[in-house]
Amino acid sequence: MLRALAILLIALQAHPAPAESQARCDGRDLIMALPAPERRTLESRAAAQPHAEGLLWRASRGNTRITLFGTYHYQHRKTGAHLDRLKPMIEAAQTVYLEMSPEDQAAFRKQLAEDPSTMFITQGETLPDLLGPEDWQDFAAEMEKRRIPSVVAAKFKPLWAAMMLGVGPCEARNGAMNASGIDALLGEHATQTGVETRSLEDFAQVLGRLDDQPLEKQVEMIRLTLAWPGDADDMSHTIRTRYLAGQVALTWEYSRLVSLEHGGPTAAADFARLEDILLTDRNRAWVEKLLAEVPGSQVLVAVGAGHLPGKAGLLHLLEKAGFTVERLPL
Repeated sequence: MLRALAILLIALQAHPAPAESQARCDGRDLIMALPAPERRTLESRAAAQPHAEGLLWRASRGNTRITLFGTYHYQHRKTGAHLDRLKPMIEAAQTVYLEMSPEDQAAFRKQLAEDPSTMFITQGETLPDLLGPEDWQDFAAEMEKRRIPSVVAAKFKPLWAAMMLGVGPCEARNGAMNASGIDALLGEHATQTGVETRSLEDFAQVLGRLDDQPLEKQVEMIRLTLAWPGDADDMSHTIRTRYLAGQVALTWEYSRLVSLEHGGPTAAADFARLEDILLTDRNRAWVEKLLAEVPGSQVLVAVGAGHLPGKAGLLHLLEKAGFTVERLPL
């Protein structure tokens, strides 16, 4: 989830890159590489979650229809096919709900340009000071792999710096950090066909809650990410492969496993806190908004796939509100 937010935040500042410039980045499936007993335990834990697999769903209650699609925030080999599948659903909808509508993206992009303190340190100690010489050199080298110059990387707020490490170097070099992912394409098609788009939240509030995290925790997140022994390109490959297979809960459980194994003595509490901020609390607020705004309507909701499964996921929350939920073919 942090990874997706990092991509979204950079996308708001970047110009879209043409699809043909984005090379395919392969790697090793880290879930398959787990010892068999550990992998089976992970798979069982994921399978026990409500609506563990699937990217496209419909929730129905009376004459209200909510189509939900779990997105992957940048381009992959099936982006065009997913868009084609969703276009008729957009055109049939009265409203398309996104994490951030095209209009709000433009406003937030303007805010970032006018107030760089949203993402960058504008006064006081910067990352070379906060990390110390050795960790700073390691971080700067990682950013260079992602084509982010050290003079820019030095000014990242610590939490955003940690997020940047979650984007695989190959993906970053080949166009991951642009606005041409499925979220943007869905918003563009809705706008072109005259369908209203709405934001599910004020994204600035999410950033504010993340900014409120203790500075020492944010800096420690960078150090722990740098110390992770795995390969970031392998992680990206794993997440993308499992997403395309619809195995959303499994991806989230693997993220939890890695965080708990390599996140230090407070890993469980840290993961739970960020899960609340980035997933659980947002899901509840989004469902409240939908319940207030969509009765009697047909709408499409497109959000990061991690928001769909689980007891605190959108699908289960809608079921608790009286909706019947069914998986649709993609």
